[in-house]
Amino acid sequence: MALILCIETATEICSVAIAKEGKTIALAEDKLGNNHASQLHILVQKALDIGAITLQDLNAIAVSKGPGSYTGLRVGVSSVKGYCYALQIPMIAINTLQSLANGYLTNHPNYNGLICPMIDARRMEVYCALFNNQLAEILPTQAKIIDEHSFHEELQQNEIVFIGNGAEKCNKNFGFRPAFAGSDFGFEILCNASFLSSLAQAAYDKNEFEDVAYFEPFYLKDFVGTVAKKLV
Repeated sequence: MALILCIETATEICSVAIAKEGKTIALAEDKLGNNHASQLHILVQKALDIGAITLQDLNAIAVSKGPGSYTGLRVGVSSVKGYCYALQIPMIAINTLQSLANGYLTNHPNYNGLICPMIDARRMEVYCALFNNQLAEILPTQAKIIDEHSFHEELQQNEIVFIGNGAEKCNKNFGFRPAFAGSDFGFEILCNASFLSSLAQAAYDKNEFEDVAYFEPFYLKDFVGTVAKKLV
């Protein structure tokens, strides 16, 4: 019986779940936005309390590895490394976009089209990928600038649902084009630690673990900081 702590900090939502044999048995979230550093460990304890287990009962810890917010990913991965090192248990890393697609299929098990999870990357850019209903990757993870021509070829041949916190940006730019009426937007599907549960169990069963010492988040793009303006 595998008990896996799942941590999701790739976007503005901070979310923690406990998975038992791939099924979520406890979930704790903070949706107020970008409070990861102050709330993550509180949410971990809350999820453990809900699941009536302790850290010592865990068999592994899974983290959403990105792409996503640079700061959020750093907080999540650093925390998971600390837990795994202290508890001497394996670390599992799950692609954030695959996790989102998995969440959509969990809520729509009979869906037969393609899934395009999107994470807002500021301005008119999103991190995105394209998956089929078996979670096989059709288009790889990429940073994409959204305009009226985005996904034109794919939409001509497939039904696609656009999900995640970047999907609204996509909707505003090309909306429901008449020729692609079969496609849709799933704005309600946002990053959630429970979407990691079944993927983490599958990785655990295959011994797909990360090197705790050397693992780095999947940033996709280099971090660009800003310099504060001096007061005159």
